[in-house]
Amino acid sequence: MGQLSSLHSTFLLLLFLPLAPCWGQRPSCDRCDLRLFCNCSHGGLTRVPAVPAGALTLDLSFNDITVVTGDDLTGHARLGSLSLHGNKLAVIHPSAFDSLWSLEELDLSNNQLTALNHRWFSKLGALQELNLLHNPYSCLGSPPVFQRLVRLRRLGFGGPALEELKRGDLSGVTQLEELTVHANNLTRYETGTLADVWPLGRVTLSLRGLFLTNVALASAVLGDVSYPETWLILEDLHLMRNQSVQPSREVARRRVRKMTLRNLSVSDEAIADLLVAVDGAPLTALFVDGVTMTGEGRWERARWTDHKSFDEFFLRNAKVLKVFQFASLLGLQFLLQYPRKLSVINSQVFVLPCLTSRLLVNLQYLDLSDNLLTDLTLVETLCDGDGTLKDLRVLNFSGNALKSLATMNRQVTKLSKLTHLDISRNGYSSMPQGCSWPSTLRYLNISRAKLTTITPCLPATLEVLDLSNNDLKSFTLILPALRELHLSGNKLLRLPPGWLFPNLQTLTIQSNTLNMFDSSDLQSYRRLQDLQAGQNKFVCSCDFVHFLQSAVQGGGGVHLTDGEESYVCDSPLYLQGEPVGRVQLSVVVCHRVLFVSVSCGVALVVGILVCVLLWRLHAFWYLKMTWVWLRAKRSSRARRQRRDGAETEELLSYDAFVSYSERDASWVENFLVPELEEPRETDEDSVNHRAPRPLTLCLHKRDFLPGHWIVDNIMSAMERSRHTVFILSENFVQSDWCRYELDFSHFQLFDGSAGGDAAILVLLEPLSKDDIPKRFCKLRKLMSSSTYLEWPQEEERSGEFWRKLRHALRGEEDEDD
Repeated sequence: MGQLSSLHSTFLLLLFLPLAPCWGQRPSCDRCDLRLFCNCSHGGLTRVPAVPAGALTLDLSFNDITVVTGDDLTGHARLGSLSLHGNKLAVIHPSAFDSLWSLEELDLSNNQLTALNHRWFSKLGALQELNLLHNPYSCLGSPPVFQRLVRLRRLGFGGPALEELKRGDLSGVTQLEELTVHANNLTRYETGTLADVWPLGRVTLSLRGLFLTNVALASAVLGDVSYPETWLILEDLHLMRNQSVQPSREVARRRVRKMTLRNLSVSDEAIADLLVAVDGAPLTALFVDGVTMTGEGRWERARWTDHKSFDEFFLRNAKVLKVFQFASLLGLQFLLQYPRKLSVINSQVFVLPCLTSRLLVNLQYLDLSDNLLTDLTLVETLCDGDGTLKDLRVLNFSGNALKSLATMNRQVTKLSKLTHLDISRNGYSSMPQGCSWPSTLRYLNISRAKLTTITPCLPATLEVLDLSNNDLKSFTLILPALRELHLSGNKLLRLPPGWLFPNLQTLTIQSNTLNMFDSSDLQSYRRLQDLQAGQNKFVCSCDFVHFLQSAVQGGGGVHLTDGEESYVCDSPLYLQGEPVGRVQLSVVVCHRVLFVSVSCGVALVVGILVCVLLWRLHAFWYLKMTWVWLRAKRSSRARRQRRDGAETEELLSYDAFVSYSERDASWVENFLVPELEEPRETDEDSVNHRAPRPLTLCLHKRDFLPGHWIVDNIMSAMERSRHTVFILSENFVQSDWCRYELDFSHFQLFDGSAGGDAAILVLLEPLSKDDIPKRFCKLRKLMSSSTYLEWPQEEERSGEFWRKLRHALRGEEDEDD
C-alpha cells in the first residue's frame, strides 16, 4: 500500500511540475509587518506567492495551494516558520524545502498528501516542530521520514487513513517534548514502534476506534508511550462498557501520574470501571475537558478502590444528559476526601450541596467559575459560612450570577486560610461600607462587575487587587500592603494618588479617561516599577509628550510595559490618532511665552533699526510732507472751486513770494524791499527814458493773515505770486523756521505745475548744492541745472545784480515792451 501511494505521488509530481512554467507569473503577498511576519492566510492563493526574501515567518494557511515546486521557496534561508495548514496540497517537490536551513516550525496539516517523502526533510536539520496531521497517507513510508530531524521536539502525524505503524518509523527521533498521534483506524501496529522515543514529555492520542474494536492494539499503543513522567492525553473516546475501559489498565501498570480525557462520552458504569482499572495507581491529576455523561450516577462497584494519590481533578464543559435522575455525589466519598484541587468549570452547576462540600476535607483550591451559582445557592455551597472548607486557600466563583458582595463576605469570613478570591464577571453593583474578610486574604478580583464606588469594605491586607472593567470614577482608599493594582476599563480621570499605596509595584490603568500624567504624578509612587496606561484619551501637551517619550526610552524608574503603540493622541485635533512617541511639537507650541518674548524683543530691535534707517533716509520727513502737501492741495482745490463757482479769475496779487531766514531779514528789509518796491532811477533808465516799475513782494512777516494755518498762508501766497524768491544762505539752511517753510513750499514749487522759471534762487553768500539737505532733491537738482543770482561782495556790482533780479521778475513785461 505504501509503495502504491509513493508511485501515485511520483506520478502527480511528474504530471504537474512540467506545467509550472505555463502557470504564469507567481502571485505576490505584501502583508508583512515590521517583525518580518508575512500573513498570507485566507488569500485564495493557488500557488506559493512571492514574499520578501528576509521573511522570518510565512503563514500560507487556508488557501487553495495544491503544489509546492522546487523553486517556490528558494532564497528564504532565514525563514524560521512556515505554515501550509488547510490547503489542498497534494504534491511537494523533493527539494522544495532544501533551501530552508533555518526552518524551525513546519505545518503541513489538513492537506491531501497521500504519501510522505523523506527527501522533504533531509535538509531541515534545524526543524523543531513538524505537524503532518489530517492527511490521507496510510503509513509513514520507508526509508524513515524523520531520520535527519535530530532536533525535533514536537511531532504530530496521523489521520483517518493511517492504518499501519511499524518499528523504525520514528527512527532518528530521540526525544520529544510533545507527540500527537491520530490513529482512529489503525489496523497494524508493531509493539515498540513508539517506545523508542525517550524522554517523552506529553503524548496526545486519538484512538477512538481502537478502544471500541481492538482493545489489544489500543493497549499496545498506550503501553509504548506511558511513563510516570509523561502527561497522557486521550481524545475522542466513547466509554460505555467495561471492555472499552480495559486499555486504561496499561496506564495503571505503567504508573502514569497525569492524564487528560478530552471530548469524552462516558456512562456512570464506565466511570466506575475506570476507577477500578486504575485502582492503586499513583494517578495524581485527572483532567476531563468536554464530557457528556449518561446514567444515574451509581458508583458502588468502585467504593472499595484506593486512590490516595489523587490530588487534582479538573472538569470543564461537562454535560449530564439526565441531570434530574443523577444521584448525589455522596457516593463518591471514597474519592472526594483526597483531592486538594477541584475545578468544575462551565458545567451548568447551580449548587454544590453542603453535605458534598463537607466531604472535601483536604480541599485547598476550588474553582466553580462559569456556572449558574446565585447568592442563595452560594450559601448552601459554603454551608452558610460555617468554615467547612477550613483549609481552602484559593476560591474562584467568577462568571456566575452573584449579586450581593455582602453575602459573599459573610460566607468566606471564617475561611481562615483563604489567600485568593476571584469573584469577577458577576453582577456586583455596590459595595457595603464595612466588611470582615479573612486576615489571610491577599488577592481579590472583582473585575468585570458594575461597581461605581469603592468603600472601606476592601481589606487592607490585599497585595493584589483587580477592579478592571467597572464604572469607577475615583479611587481614594488606603491599601498599605498593595503591590499590584489593576484599574483598566473604568472612568478614571487621573492616576490615583501614590501615597495611598506605599508598596505598589505594578499599576494598570488602560482604557480609562485619562488626559495626561507626568513625572510628578509618578513620584508619589515610591516603589512603582511597571505601568500600563495606554489606550486613554491623551491630550498631547508639550510636557506630556516630552515626559512620555523619555519614559519610553527608559528614562526614570518606571517602565511602560504595554508598549509605545498603546499611547495615542486624542487631542489636539491635528494630532488625533498619532502615537505619542512619534509626535514632534515645535518650539512655538511648547515655549509660547518664551517665543513671544523673544519675537517681541527681536521685533522691537528690528523696529528701532528700521526707524533709525528711515530717519537717516528722511522717510519721516517725506511722510510728513506728503500728508501736509495733500492737506494743502485739498485746501487749494477748495479755494479754486469757490472761485469757479463765483466765475472769477484768479488774481495775481504779488510779483514774488520771498522765502528767507529771520537772520537775513535785515538784508531783505533794507536792500531787497526798497530796491524792488521803491526803485530809484539809474543812468540806464535815463537813457531809455523809462522809470522802473515798482514790484510787489509778499513777505510772511508783513503779508500773512493772522489766525490762518501757516500752510494755507504759504499756499495762498504762492498761488497769488508770479515767482518765488529763495534767499539762500547758511542761516536759511540751518534755520528751523526756514527749513519748515521750505518744506511746505517744496512740493508746490517742484511738482511740475509751475514753470521752470517760477523759482528764483538768490545766494546771499557763497553756498554750494552740497550744503542743501539731501531730502530737497529737486532744489539740489535745480541748483545744478539752473542759473542763480549771487549777491556780489563788491558794491560796484550791486547795480547789475538788481537789474538782473528785476529782469527775472518782470521777464514777460519786458518782452511785451
